[in-house]
Amino acid sequence: MKVVTGVVGNDIHVVANRLIDISLQARGFEVFNLGVNTYLEEFIDAVIETNADVLLISSLNGEAEGWCRELNILKSKYEDLDGVVFMLGGNLSVGEGNEAEIVPRFKNYGFDLVFHQVDLNTGLDELEKYLKEREN
Repeated sequence: MKVVTGVVGNDIHVVANRLIDISLQARGFEVFNLGVNTYLEEFIDAVIETNADVLLISSLNGEAEGWCRELNILKSKYEDLDGVVFMLGGNLSVGEGNEAEIVPRFKNYGFDLVFHQVDLNTGLDELEKYLKEREN
């Protein structure tokens, strides 16, 4: 299964990005890592070019909303995104945002799976569970 991953916007958390890459590979995913400072449009282009099954975007500086709120608009422009799982995780809000408010907001932007301040392995476990449920 192919996954495009990277860190969105002006976020430069290289170490976290590398840990995500390593963890995905250890679980058997074929990973296309776009690195840090990646625009949402670049992620979409990479998903189409690689025929990826999953887009996993991370953000640790809390500014994901400003970079990701246009996802549904971009998804509507491309037909090649049917069946792609859109996942976002990390520290998604600056200040004291809580999960009960943040997760639904990002789901409304077009993400299937949203993890705010959730352990990486827990998020990846949930991704695998989600993918298995979709197969059935």
